[in-house]
Amino acid sequence: MKRKNMERKAFTLVELLVVIVIISLVGGFLAPNLFKYIGKAKSDLVASKMKVVEGAIYRFQMDCQQFPTTLEDLLTDPGDLEGWTSAYLKPGQIKDPWGNEFVYVAEGMVNPGSFDLISLGADGQEGGEGENEDVVNDE
Repeated sequence: MKRKNMERKAFTLVELLVVIVIISLVGGFLAPNLFKYIGKAKSDLVASKMKVVEGAIYRFQMDCQQFPTTLEDLLTDPGDLEGWTSAYLKPGQIKDPWGNEFVYVAEGMVNPGSFDLISLGADGQEGGEGENEDVVNDE
C-alpha cells in the first residue's frame, strides 16, 4: 500500500533517453535547412555592406577630388592628399560577410569611368555559384 501513495519525483533513464533521441532527430532534420538560410542571409547582406563602402568611396572622392587608390586610403590618411578629413570607414567595414576584404578596382572594368567593388563570395575565390558567387557593385 505504501507504493500507491508515493508520488513520482524523477524521470527514469529510459524516459531521458527517449527525449534525447527525439531532440537529436528533430535537430538532424532542421540543421541543414537552418544552415542554408544562414548562407542565404550572408549572400543578401553583401549588397548592403557594399553600399556602405561605396558611400565612403564617394565621400572620399568629394573631399579629395579623386577616387582612393586602395581601400586602405579610406581607413588612414594617405598623406599626400588635400581634403582628407578622417577615417571614412572602420577596418571591419571593408570586409564582406564571410570576413574577406572587398576587392577594389580604382579603374572599373564593369563600371567604366568609375570603380569596381567585388566580393568573392564564401570561398574567397573568383567565380563560383550560390554562396561562392562573385558579387560586383552595379552603378
